[in-house]
Order: sequence, then structure tokens, then C-alpha cells
Amino acid sequence: MTARIIDGNALAREYRERIATRARAVVAAGGRVRLDAVLVDSGDNGARVYAENQAKTCKALGIDYRLHELVEGASYHDIAGRVLLLNTEEEVSAVMMHMPLPEGVDPYRVQRLIAPEKDVEGVNPANIGNVVYGRSSLAPCTGLAVIKMVDWVHTAEGAPMDLRGKVAVVVGASDVVGKPIAVLLMRQDATVISCNKWTPGLPILTRQADVLVAAAGVPGLVKADMVKPGATVIDVGVNRIHTADGKTRTVGDVDFESVSQVAGWVSPVPGGVGPMTVAMLLLNVVEAAERRGGKAV
Repeated sequence: MTARIIDGNALAREYRERIATRARAVVAAGGRVRLDAVLVDSGDNGARVYAENQAKTCKALGIDYRLHELVEGASYHDIAGRVLLLNTEEEVSAVMMHMPLPEGVDPYRVQRLIAPEKDVEGVNPANIGNVVYGRSSLAPCTGLAVIKMVDWVHTAEGAPMDLRGKVAVVVGASDVVGKPIAVLLMRQDATVISCNKWTPGLPILTRQADVLVAAAGVPGLVKADMVKPGATVIDVGVNRIHTADGKTRTVGDVDFESVSQVAGWVSPVPGGVGPMTVAMLLLNVVEAAERRGGKAV
């Protein structure tokens, strides 16, 4: 068996087209679709590049993007003040915080200040709680990306999404990735097993999975003998490793080459969950804008 690839880049392009259509509809109705992002200068060029790419993508989709840059070493009160100000501005549809933050500033303390209705990364505890209770909310982007990818697999196979009676195993239980993914799968009526890299008998559990999500942050953790034949495998891991020639490359938590010979579907790294997570952030932006206009529930 050779697994079929879940192409996150292609799927993200489909979602961007839908997002652009919805953004135009909001503007045509007299509303605004605006994302305000806060970036603290930390010397991390990666964060700045991400912000620049985000600005280009937003422009292409008809989303107004505003970047608020704070100086290196900004205090918690500086950052918190900017977030609270953005919460009060009517023209702002969505707010997000770029990482990393200065040493000594707890991201949780900042993220919990973002108004739930503008929290497009789904990091405010109120939104996490709404995910658990199954209420309408802005779900964490990576968790939403995983669900959309699983949904796409079922659609590609010609059947409506139905995880009832299916076993889903999530390896990794971080607050913003593993736990929300597990809860979102529960909301689809899957039987969910949440575990981690230290779980005894991990391969026994993963071999039960119809849907296996690897989000442990361990390069190549999931091997072929840990996968049920025909399973859908979603690789959330993003790990930088050094190769024999002294270079670095990005790999996931799944041993892609071997697992591809067993699984039915598998997402690659890069090119899988990553681009879909970015697309889900923008989907949340337009969702937030629609709700502010009273068009979504």
C-alpha cells in the first residue's frame, strides 16, 4: 500500500479562495475585515518574515492588515496596553500576538487579554472553554486545520465526514495543539485516545487509530509499525534537525517514508498542516468580521 498525500498547500489555496469571497461580501455589506497583529522586536527574523508574508496574504484576500510593532524589551504593561486598546477599537475585527515575547513576559497573561470575539488564534481561555463545551467559538488554528484535513479525506473518498464509531489517537497534549485537537475530534463523535511520548504501550494504542494525529514534537516518533493499515495520519510536528552534511531541514513527528507504505492517507512536513494552519487563522478572521456584522452564529 502507498498512502495518498494530503496536500496542505492545495487545500489551503481552496480555503483562501473561499475566504476572499466571504471577505468581499462583508465589505460589500458595509463591514470591515481587519486583522491587527502585535509584534515585539526580539531580533527573531523568522517572526518578522512571518508577519511580512501574512501582510501579503491578507492583501491578496481583501483583508486589511495592520502590524503594531513594539520595541525590543517592551514590558508586559506595554504589550497588554496595546492589546487592550485594540479590543476597544470598533474597526478592528481580529487581534493576534506574534511570538516570541520578551524574556519574562508570560504569553498566557497576554493572550488571555485578547477579547474572545477578536481572538482569531483561539488562545483566550474563554474560547478554549467554548471548544470544550461545543459552543460556537473561534477554535485554535492548528486544531481546526487538522479537522478540515480529516474532513477533506472523507470527501475525497466520496463519503460524508462521519467519525462516529472511529478511533482517533492524538499523540501530544499541549494546551494549544494536542488538547484542542482531541476535543474537536470528540465533537465529531470520534472515540478519542489522548496520549504522549511517555505513554506506556504507545504503539499498541496508535495501531488502533483510524485517525492518528502526531503532535508530540519528537522527530520521526511515529514509525510504520505504529500505524493501522489504511489509517489517516496527520503530522502536526515541526522539527528542525541537522543532516549528515551539516545542513538543517524540517521534519515532522512521523517517519514519512515508512508510514507512507502502511497508511491510507498521510500529510507531509512541510506542506501539510503548516499552510492549513495559516489558512485557518484567516478563516477565523473573516468569521470574526462576519459575527461583528451579525451574519454568523
